[in-house]
Amino acid sequence: MSAYLSLLKRRRDFRNLWLGASVSVMGDSMTFVALSWLVLAQPNGTANMGILAVCYTAPVLVGGLVAGPPLDRFDKRTALIADSVLRGVAVGSIPFTAAVATVPAWLPFLVATLHGLLKMLPMAAVPAAIPELVAPKERDAANALESVSYSLSGILGFTLAAPLLDTLGPANILALDAATYACFATAVALIRRPLRPHEKPETGTAPKTVFRDKVLVSTTLAFMAFNIAEGAMTMVVAPWLAKERLPGDGAALSLLMVALSAGELLGGLAAGAWRPRVGRLVAIALVELVAAAGFLAALGSPDWIPVATGFLVIGAFSAPMTVWAQSLRMERIPPSHRGRVFSVFRTMMQATPPIGAALVTPLLVTGNLTGAVILMTALAALPAFALLLVRESHEPAQTGAREDDVEPSDGRGLHNCG
Repeated sequence: MSAYLSLLKRRRDFRNLWLGASVSVMGDSMTFVALSWLVLAQPNGTANMGILAVCYTAPVLVGGLVAGPPLDRFDKRTALIADSVLRGVAVGSIPFTAAVATVPAWLPFLVATLHGLLKMLPMAAVPAAIPELVAPKERDAANALESVSYSLSGILGFTLAAPLLDTLGPANILALDAATYACFATAVALIRRPLRPHEKPETGTAPKTVFRDKVLVSTTLAFMAFNIAEGAMTMVVAPWLAKERLPGDGAALSLLMVALSAGELLGGLAAGAWRPRVGRLVAIALVELVAAAGFLAALGSPDWIPVATGFLVIGAFSAPMTVWAQSLRMERIPPSHRGRVFSVFRTMMQATPPIGAALVTPLLVTGNLTGAVILMTALAALPAFALLLVRESHEPAQTGAREDDVEPSDGRGLHNCG
């Protein structure tokens, strides 16, 4: 824990980025619950949840491919501020329409689509900025803190969502999320270190060479398959369980998401403080197999204890996957291409949950929870076995991939290295 506190104390700019992103993620956690409840209240709510999941995640494919090049051409601070303003306006449209009239049935789907379209910009910009704000030896800790911010903010957001659904209603929850975007924009504006583009080395750094790196490609494909399963679980199965099988309705959904986030918090903290003795690829495969077993716990419904335990296991063992894989990418991707490569890889990973939503929704409409659980478990586990066959190279995919391995400073007037 001292390593994390020291990093936040010493790296002012990283602290601002981390705090702003954490507040924004907390709002997004509440937004997922609010949008889900708005849709579940509609006729054919269960079937419409699959549509909402697709709207929430499918546009990531388009938005992510568009987001990368601007991050390598412009200051990442400007891009993050613009994204926060746009998404804040989109989310705020629902409480605005609720205040002046009634919320149209189609508006939650439109907001989810816009959210998904813009989602990849901060998800690519933050990891692309981290190597410029911390020293190389601090990357595992910084990546763990990014994972922890998602987890801790998720816990707070999902915990607050249940009572706020009763006291404020879903529309006003979305107003709170709009305010968190303003907080993120302010925090980014306080970052003093420029996050401008790197100069491109003359040779050996074409993005197509990065995409032939077996380590980068294999981990990305494994994460894509795992996200199909996790997307099905969190976007469709969890709301369905809360509505149809578990006592407590909205409180049950919040409990499951809190359990997932608590597991991610614990797993992220462990991954940043401890480096496995086996190779990172082997370690990633092993924790993915354990996480896959967590999906089986959904069969324990209507008892919420085994189901919540399964969500805890999924979170605890999927978080180290993210931390270790992200450190691998930072080592192997040239600084001049981090924006677009992180954008493409994260887009590929984040665009797969709609597949899971589309696969399990018909099963749940017919009440076939067992089939859905078996499908999710297989999707999460099989790629892990394949990952064990990949041999990890200790050389970066690109010459120049470590050109920014210098001690950063939070002083004013500094320029990015490269």
